[in-house]
Amino acid sequence: MERILGIDYGRKKIGLALGDTKVRFAEPWRVLRYQDINVLNTEIKKVVEDMEIGKIIIGISEGKMAEETNEFGKKLEEKIGIPVIFQDETLTTLDAQRLSIEGKIKRKKRRGLEDAYSATLILQDYLDSL
Repeated sequence: MERILGIDYGRKKIGLALGDTKVRFAEPWRVLRYQDINVLNTEIKKVVEDMEIGKIIIGISEGKMAEETNEFGKKLEEKIGIPVIFQDETLTTLDAQRLSIEGKIKRKKRRGLEDAYSATLILQDYLDSL
């Protein structure tokens, strides 16, 4: 079994999800807000060590944001030393919003964890493709 961290990258906050290759099930974990990308990378490294993560899956979109996400992922891989894989994240935010509304999750909780829900969809897509 390999534990995997899913990331929905954003310029001010990232969503995190956890999953593993045995159960092949992703679940939302938390949202990290940041101002300094170096501090964020250090926080993620700590998560990877504490949770014994073997691989990171990062959602990637299109255009300028895709370039930023790609740069973030490559630097993260260098700093942490575990594989970083990019997974298409097209429409995951909209899907996460729709699913959390259908699940009758209250608006305040939905907004607080929206990025973690998106990270969960990204990670689940990856796990389903295994």
